Amino acid sequence: MLSRTERILENIPVGALGLIPVTGCEQLVKKVDDYLVKWRKESASKYKDDIAFAGYEKDSFIIDAKIPRFGSGEAKGIIAESVRGKDLYILVDVCNYSVTYSLTGNINHMSPDDHFQNLKRAIAAVGGKGRRVNVIMPFLYESRQHKRSGRESLDCALALQELVRMGVENILTFDAHDPRVQNAIPLSGFETVSPTYQFIKGLLRNVKDLQIDSAHMMAISPDEGGTNRAIYLANVLGLDMGMFYKRRDYTKIVDGRNPIVAHEFLGSSVEGKDVIIIDDMISSGDSIIEVATELKRRKAKRIFAAATFGLFTNGMEKFDKAYEDGILTGILTTNLIYQTPELLSRPYYISCDMSKYIALLIDTLNHDGSINSLLNPNERIQRVLQKYKNGETI
Repeated sequence: MLSRTERILENIPVGALGLIPVTGCEQLVKKVDDYLVKWRKESASKYKDDIAFAGYEKDSFIIDAKIPRFGSGEAKGIIAESVRGKDLYILVDVCNYSVTYSLTGNINHMSPDDHFQNLKRAIAAVGGKGRRVNVIMPFLYESRQHKRSGRESLDCALALQELVRMGVENILTFDAHDPRVQNAIPLSGFETVSPTYQFIKGLLRNVKDLQIDSAHMMAISPDEGGTNRAIYLANVLGLDMGMFYKRRDYTKIVDGRNPIVAHEFLGSSVEGKDVIIIDDMISSGDSIIEVATELKRRKAKRIFAAATFGLFTNGMEKFDKAYEDGILTGILTTNLIYQTPELLSRPYYISCDMSKYIALLIDTLNHDGSINSLLNPNERIQRVLQKYKNGETI
């Protein structure tokens, strides 16, 4: 992964850059905007007299957009400035349940369905006037309903197809639950991005006494579906890898799923080793804590859990207890979705900021450049590992 100064952006921009935050994503978009404003002010002098770079330097790239609601609870998208000819990036956090609206005097928290509707309203408000419309949806809407078992809806595939029909050219998401869902839109741009580098950097910044080799550390996948993440982490860090598989009771259905009976471990000994459990999301947290408990029973030293999305749907109490009992040493998730003040206050929690990475992706795509080097962070990981081993500040 290259920094902004290391990349060669030879192509002229697709269009003047514009960022549209859907309600609930303003904080992340502001951080992204700050990076883009800073970088373009540093390089704008080179393009000052080039008409192809009109609007290249601005105090902010955020478009004035709103999604007000009527008393009935219905809403509309409004864009209060011209977007004609602009290369637009619409960012949405479908997991931000802290956003509320009033309906007949009752306060409702917005669901992923509400946020997705707002995304479509923002696209519709553009009205086809933009040069290009791109959607950055860190948590892919309905990504957990990516395949059909019996008579079920294929919500994720339908949502992607709907966005493409509305004129979206590129969709960027992070750690899609199943990347194969992109088969629903084979002729459109779809990228799923991994935050492995940010996890490694966050861990090294906050834990100063790690011994990063196969004798002292191990990467673990909590289930068979996440083995690719653990394999990649193990390869770039030079570690051994282990995995759990879920033994389920297929005679019962609880909350729409077959309940997990036990987590069975496959891999070499974890005794005396620091362990990183890596997954795409922490939902209720039951699986992560069960896996961590089993690793502790097998005499693992310290256990860190890293997940792209920290939903914590049942609160933080069970994680507090796991930390107090010495089962979990730390939890790392990103700021790609809403983080509660309670989560941010926990002593064991490490937040991995993704705003600079998103800004790099947007900056490169706006120049119609390849993001392949940004999607493969191996070189950057090796660099930060060397700094850590040399005792340098990360």
